[in-house]
This record gives sequence, C-alpha cells and structure tokens, in this order.
Amino acid sequence: MQTNVEDLGALERRLNVSIPQEKIETEVESRLKRLARTAKLHGFRPGKVPFKIVMQQYGPQVRQEVIGDVLKKNFSEAVRENNLKIAGYPRFEPKPSTENDSQFEFSATFEVYPDVVPGDLGGVRVERPIVGVTDGDVDKTLEVLRKQRIQFEPAERPAQPGDRINIDYNGTIDGAEFAGGKAENFTLVLGEGRLLKDFEEPLTGMIAGQSKIFEVTFPADYHGKEVAGKTATFDVKVNGVEGSKLPDVDSEFAISLGVADGDVEKMRKEIEANLEREASKRVSARLKEQVMQALLDTTSIQAPKALVEVELERLTQSTRDDLASRGMNARDVPLPEDLLRERAQRRVNLGLILGELVKMHGLHPKPEQVRAVVEDLAQSYENPAEVIKWHYSVPDRLNEAESAALEDNVVRWVLDKVMVVDKAMTLDELMGRS
Repeated sequence: MQTNVEDLGALERRLNVSIPQEKIETEVESRLKRLARTAKLHGFRPGKVPFKIVMQQYGPQVRQEVIGDVLKKNFSEAVRENNLKIAGYPRFEPKPSTENDSQFEFSATFEVYPDVVPGDLGGVRVERPIVGVTDGDVDKTLEVLRKQRIQFEPAERPAQPGDRINIDYNGTIDGAEFAGGKAENFTLVLGEGRLLKDFEEPLTGMIAGQSKIFEVTFPADYHGKEVAGKTATFDVKVNGVEGSKLPDVDSEFAISLGVADGDVEKMRKEIEANLEREASKRVSARLKEQVMQALLDTTSIQAPKALVEVELERLTQSTRDDLASRGMNARDVPLPEDLLRERAQRRVNLGLILGELVKMHGLHPKPEQVRAVVEDLAQSYENPAEVIKWHYSVPDRLNEAESAALEDNVVRWVLDKVMVVDKAMTLDELMGRS
C-alpha cells in the first residue's frame, strides 16, 4: 500500500491510497469461492452451482463489498501511519480504473483536529459575586409563595385590580363578529395583563350583573393579523366578582410548604437554606460563564466544519423537540439558523479548548467529584437516595454529571490563573430581578 497526504486548507486533507489490484481480485475470488459452497440457485443443488455462474450472479455485489472493506481497512491503516486525527467522516472517491490497471487507487477527503494552544490568562479579570441572604429576601420569597396559594372569595363590591371576575363578552368590528371576539363565563384576574389594557381598564369598577359597551383598538402589531390595527366594539357583562385573600404565614401555611410540625421559624430557615443554595448555583454559573468566555477570547482556534455541522444538526433537532413539547409545529416556526450556527461554533470551540486543557493539566474528574455532582442534583427531588441510585444503575446516565465535574475542574484551574475581583451584590441583582 502506498499513501500520500495533501493539504487542501487549514484543516482539510486528502489522503491518496494505492493498493495492488491483485489483492482486490484475490479477495473477490476468495469470497466467491466461499459463497459457492452454500449458494442456492434454481436448477442446481446447494453448493453445486458452477463457479462461473456464481461469479456472474454475485460478482458485482461481492466486488463492491470488497472495495468498501478495502477502503475502510486501508484508510484506517494510513491514518495510523500518518498520525492523523480525523474530525468527522471522510469522503471516499475511488479513482477511475481499467482492467489493465495494476493498482487500485482511491482518495479520502477529510478534516483533522486543529492544534489547540490555550492563550495567556494572566490579564483576564473575573468578577465573583458576593451575596448574603437576608431576612428581607426570605420575606420576599414568602410573599411569592403566598401569592401562589392565593384564594378568592365572592365580593359584593365594584371590581378592583387583583380581583378575579367572570364575564361574558361579544365583540364586533363594523357590526360583524370576528374570530376570538366572543366568550361566555370567561375568567380573568384584573391587573395580570392577560388581555389588552384597553379591554381590562373599563372592567375596573363594575359590579356583578352590570353590562358595559366600549371600544378597543387593537395594536398594529397584534398577533391576530385579521384584527390588527382595527377598532372593535365590545358588549361585556360581569357575572361575578371575587376578591383575593392571601393565606396567613402560620403553622397551616408552613405545613402546606412541607414542614410537618408547622414550625414557622423552621419554615423560614428552610427557605433561607434554599435561597442560599440557589444563590451558590447562580454564583457558580456566573463564574463559569466568564471563564468560558475568557478561554474563547484568549485562544485562537479554527473548528472543523464537520464538527460544527454535527453540532448544528443536534441543536436544530433539540430546538424542534422543544417546540413540539410546547405544542408548536416546528415547520410553522422559522428557526434562527444563524443563531444556532453561532451557538454550534461556540460549543465546538469550547469543547476543543476544554479537551486540550484537561489533557494538558490532568483535569479529568475523579469518582468522588462525579458523586458530589449527582448528590447535589438529587437534593432538589423528594427522594434523593432513589435519584442517586437511578443515576448509578446505568453508567451512561453519569455522562452529564461527569461533564459537569470536568467543567468544574476547568473553572477552578482557570480561576487560579486569572485576577478574581469580589463584587458585593444583593440577591435580587444576582437573580436578575428588578
């Protein structure tokens, strides 16, 4: 076998391979002879079919199989001999030949992995959020939990923001009804913004049994194109008004949050611990995001197109699956291909950089680190022990935890190389809440 490698670009290569034609013919004949021992053709007993007929019947198929096997086998050997790191799948192209050719020649075009040289991190500045959970943060969380358990009771008074009302309405445009403009026993909470502001505002101050007629102009960019920019007249009747009532922060409320003995102080401590755990995760996420961006900014790298295409296909399918899970047809929603390609490029680049750092500095995760990731994940479930057992029952399920532990090792390594500046902030700032 003779080989030579051509450079077609920064990462693209073409491997040319030449094999004695005699080896191909010998293997074809050998396979046909083995096939002849068991071949079944009409008019002949099994194994008694003349070789010439076997060759006529099966020769072309066997030759294609031999050539395919030769391509793969000799390509693999040539790759090892030339110490090539293949990225993606090669494109094989047998060269035209005649019966008199003594050599079988083919080429394989492919990409190789780039040489990754991580950049200098000495001048990189990373901000580390410093956050303390306060009593005020616990109080805010309690208010959110109370609102999630809000109760409504009939109110013999005019409707006000926060009330739940039940209405019948009928809308017309130029005297004609339109799709979605009519409903009976429709329920909404005033002030939640589920409906247009111009529709909700006239409802404030109405009492059960009262009717009102008013106009609403739909915005020009309204999602319902058939009514966008048009003015509709609505005839609305209020069937009932219910005032909201927040539950008291007492033992009954604590029990509803899973505190078995109803101890309110214990409930507050559990909320505080949950907030601290969430804050810790957010801090880690912010540090990780800055570290990954620093690695991308300081490392010059060109990703193989083949790997980017594979990642793009995976992201595209994941996006379609996400749309389907929300009851949307992916064919009706234009996918942001440029954005997906940018994300695919970023992921491939990061994967190559992380892989090189792990190899260079021995950052592979240890079993106890993977275990810690699994245990942390399990804490958010009702039965952590069962979740941990589930992860370890099938080795492949640990892949995600192993990747997370590996990234944690890289983050810690990078943080030792960069300038880390502590930045005090509130929990709301960390969570991105106003």
